[in-house]
Amino acid sequence: MLTTERHLLILQILDAQEMVTIHELLATLGISESTLRRDLQTLEDQGALIRVHGGAQRKDPLTYEASLKEKTQKNHDEKQAIAQFAARFVQPNEIIYLDAGSTTLEMINYLPKDANLKIVTNAISHGVHLTELGFEAIILGGTIKSSTLAIIGATALQQVQKMYFDRVFLGTNGIDLQAGFTTPDSEEAYLKQMAATQGTHTYVLADYSKFNRRSFAQFLSLDQAHIITNSCPKELLKPIEKQTKIMEVTK
Repeated sequence: MLTTERHLLILQILDAQEMVTIHELLATLGISESTLRRDLQTLEDQGALIRVHGGAQRKDPLTYEASLKEKTQKNHDEKQAIAQFAARFVQPNEIIYLDAGSTTLEMINYLPKDANLKIVTNAISHGVHLTELGFEAIILGGTIKSSTLAIIGATALQQVQKMYFDRVFLGTNGIDLQAGFTTPDSEEAYLKQMAATQGTHTYVLADYSKFNRRSFAQFLSLDQAHIITNSCPKELLKPIEKQTKIMEVTK
């Protein structure tokens, strides 16, 4: 395979799954590790990707955010497994905050339907699905983001400031050793932060593609929430495990 063909294939893989490990690339490309590392260095020098421990990730602008439809389609099986695991923490008679996001949307399907839950959300899609399944749902008011159907803004923030939650389940666009948990939208970051402040227990739901990534605005430091994720390369988790608890879901 020519060098240009390898580079194109690497970028196509990253376009499909956002992050890939060295082992996955070696199995796909059938080349030596030294050749692969040279390829990754070249592509990073060209600004086409970012090298991370054990692999590479797609390089997106700090303010980039995929639509809800795009998010729902990516790593769907992993998100389902994470969502099902997260739902096990919910206890009867609790008040839950369910953040906008594709993984938290999946979580609704696994919530106990006879547990007398009150669920607050800042996502129109979540509110509709909760109501369809018979849950007591409260949707925050405010400005609707057209790309993700999340509700943000001062009105939503003021509402959350007057609420208290037993458990808060948040999505994230990035998990980084220095930057913590991040999202492209500063207003959404404020709302996530406030929800966590008002909660007794806070969890961030994120598949492995979110690790070693950072977006524009931090909403929590790593020690302010537990992480629920799918099986990840150990080199990704080891530094972060020193700052917070990580729960891995294996299928």
